[in-house]
Amino acid sequence: MTVSAKRRDIVLVVDDSPETLRLLTDALDAAGMTVMVALDGAAAIRIVEQVTPDIVLLDAVMPGIDGFETCRRLKREPNFADAPVIFMTGLAETEDIVRGLAAGGVDYVTKPIVIQEMLARIRVHLVNSRLTRSARAALDVSGRFFFVANLQGEIIWATPQARKWLGHHSQGRPEAFGMPEAWTRWLNETQGEDHLPKSQAPLAGLQDDQIRLQFIAKLGPDEFLLRLAKSPGGEGHVEFSRELGLTSRESEVLSWLSKGKANRDIAQILGLSPRTVDKHLEQIYAKLGVENRTAAAAIAVKATREK
Repeated sequence: MTVSAKRRDIVLVVDDSPETLRLLTDALDAAGMTVMVALDGAAAIRIVEQVTPDIVLLDAVMPGIDGFETCRRLKREPNFADAPVIFMTGLAETEDIVRGLAAGGVDYVTKPIVIQEMLARIRVHLVNSRLTRSARAALDVSGRFFFVANLQGEIIWATPQARKWLGHHSQGRPEAFGMPEAWTRWLNETQGEDHLPKSQAPLAGLQDDQIRLQFIAKLGPDEFLLRLAKSPGGEGHVEFSRELGLTSRESEVLSWLSKGKANRDIAQILGLSPRTVDKHLEQIYAKLGVENRTAAAAIAVKATREK
């Protein structure tokens, strides 16, 4: 039985130093990796447009486009967004390291390079990168509306379905691709809390007001995994607003009330405080001319049946 050859990892080395290129090329080739070489940032960008490397070793200080800007541009390539970048430089100040990580790098190695250390770092980042890609591929195939955003409302990564929806709401302007302003504001207002709310009610001003933003997890200091989901019972909310004279938020509260949810449950589902839910209920009772939740729920059930 023939055993297929193991795929060789592709490493792109970007450096204007012939000595460094020769040192790394020999070591990486001996370690069983395929090596591509670029002498400057512009050449690296051209290569990545044609071939997607598994990892990039990038000199921070180069003529023309420096390594930091090169990294930022490389990360804009959809196929390369998840690939790790290790910076190589003689700069060892904290501000330089921070600058490299902020540009999209995952690691920072100072020159002169210790080959065994570099190889060890490469292997660790390749393993982590594969795990990340596998998880994201699973989400892509599932057709789910997941995405990762930062506090500026920038979309760092999104499944195809989420990207399609978010792109639709950017009104056709590529530079506007990102979270709606109201969602960005909500994320900034809540990110300091010990436990972010699990969901955010549909927000006004969007073409599809039945979409709900759900918080899934905080991945880093400024990275949040979020999900877009259809609001359960959305059509019923609209009917309550039209037929019973309630606001959209009051209609939501009444809809969940009619499903037997307690005030605390409603608060968690809608991303509100229990006190806010109580205030909405007071307004609902007044508008419906009832005195308690049982009577309000009965009116909601009747309105639903008569649709």
